[in-house]
Parts: sequence; structure tokens; C-alpha cells
Amino acid sequence: MNSRAIVKSVIEFNAREKMAIDFREKFGTDMRHVWMQPSPDDRPSKSSNDEWGSVWENIGISDIGEVKQFPLKDWKEKDKFNIPDITRYDRWRAVESARAEFEDIFLVGMGVSIYERIHFIRGLENTWADIHEERDELCWLLDILTDMNIYCVEKFKDYDLDAIMLLDDWGLQDRLMISPTSFREIWKPRYARIFEAAHKAGLKTFLHSCGHIVDILDDFIEVGLDVIQMDQQMNMGLDNLSKRFAGKITFYSPIDIQAMLPTASEDEIRDYCRKMHNALWRNGGFMPKNYPDNVGAGFSLESEDIMCDEFMKIGREMVEQHLLLKVDLSD
Repeated sequence: MNSRAIVKSVIEFNAREKMAIDFREKFGTDMRHVWMQPSPDDRPSKSSNDEWGSVWENIGISDIGEVKQFPLKDWKEKDKFNIPDITRYDRWRAVESARAEFEDIFLVGMGVSIYERIHFIRGLENTWADIHEERDELCWLLDILTDMNIYCVEKFKDYDLDAIMLLDDWGLQDRLMISPTSFREIWKPRYARIFEAAHKAGLKTFLHSCGHIVDILDDFIEVGLDVIQMDQQMNMGLDNLSKRFAGKITFYSPIDIQAMLPTASEDEIRDYCRKMHNALWRNGGFMPKNYPDNVGAGFSLESEDIMCDEFMKIGREMVEQHLLLKVDLSD
């Protein structure tokens, strides 16, 4: 099986032999992420403006800064507000050429966030107030972002990609940023539209979302999310995630980057890797990955290398067990 088939088999819970991985070049990967260039969902790594007019500042701790000036502070200005043209051909050249460059790799096309982008434009406080005071205006902007993603779906299909991925952090440390009711009323139907279009186009659906998101994970599964990319598990409880969601959705994750990687010993890291695999693997349903900004998250590459090495060992053991089973069955 090539990498493209391996990832698909893991997502479809039909991977009895191999576990897909997404690590740094030192260890290898079965997938690549492909962006429009430029992308309307860019988050500048240096202090600058994005296409929407949001002003970003970066003090150098992380690869991503934060928005300090919001371009749509007053809904009265929405008719003058700049909306990037996602249909421009020049944006799509890198996506168009990706399959020829990575023939046998599972390709994930990056869409446009539909929660984070709104608060990059409006600010968090305004976004939360809009839920109750300016819902029609909020939904106007949200529908623009939703339609952008549906356009992305068609382009990803045309260029033979395998999935669409959105980046939307929904969680604080111990709860959602907004009420589950507001999520279900406003955002859930839009995710449903995007995921339905993706599945009709033959694409898998990925979402990155950190924090405590367990209260809406069932909702995401209900509307067609195939893969959740989370960088924390321990704040929600690994056993809890296992009991409630293993076998229903694929987890695409490093070990916990906050509660484990910065402080754990080598033995603790290796032990947790095995616990995580056992908790989430159901003939698929789990793909380990590295975290792209170890400095920002506060852990060493040495710790991450231990994690990758242990998951690679688990993968080799799976292959060995599969071969032994085939021998036993042939007897």
C-alpha cells in the first residue's frame, strides 16, 4: 500500500496492518498539506497585514502572532469591507501542481477557518457579542466563509486532493469559548454544508481544534467530520475520549503538547504513546503527528523525537503481528 491508501484505510477503520504517520522529515510522513498561495486564511509569521486588513503582531515567541487591529469593528462599514477573491487563478498554482509532485501521498487541502477568521476580523469580544446582538450580520460573514470552503472543495476535487482541512480552535482549557447551544445554532449547520460538499466530492474532512472541545465532538461527528486534529487530550481525559469517540472519528494528534511533552521523562513519553494508541486505535482511527512549533509550545525536539521513535516502534510491531497472523492463518 502507498501512503495515500494507508491514510485512507486508517480514516475508514480498515487498517489492520499499518498506521499512518505525519512526522518531520527525519521520520517520514504519509501526507502533505497544500495551501493556496496566497491563502485568505494566512496567519502571518511576521508583523504585517493579512488580505482582510487585519493587523498582526508577532513578538517572536511563536510562529504565529495575534491580531491587534481588527478591520471590521463596525458592521456599518461592511459594504466597504475587503473580501478576498478566492477565484483568482494565481492562488491555485501550488494546489494544481501538488499531485504531480507527491504522486502517492495523501494530500490535504487547507480551507478557510469559519470561527477563527471571524474573530480575526471582528475581535473575540465583538464576535461573542454578535452571537446575541448582531446575529444576522455575523451569519452574513459566516456564509461568505462557508461558500469559500465549498469553492475550495471543488478545486481540491479538480486537482485530485484527498481531503479538506479547517483550522478552528474552539476550546479554552476546560470548556468551549461559546455555549454549545450557540455553536449548534450558528456554526454547526455551516460545517454540515462544507462536510456534505466534501463527501460528495470524494474528500475526507479534517478539523484542527485545540482546547476542551469534548462537548461538541459528537456534533462534529454527526455532521460528517472524519478526522479531528487535536494537540491536547489530557484536559478532556484520554479514557473519556476513548470511551465516547474511539471508532467513531479518527484522531490525528501528537501526545499532549501541554501536559506531557514539555515535562515528561523518556519513559513517561513512551508509556503515554502506547496508552494513547491503545485508547484510540480501532483498526484505524488514530494517526500520530509531530507539532510544528516546539519552541512556541515549550518542549524540546529531543522529547518529540522520543515520541516519534516510540510510535514508529508501535507501527513496526503492528506489521510484525500482521505477518505472524497471516502465517498462522495459512497453517
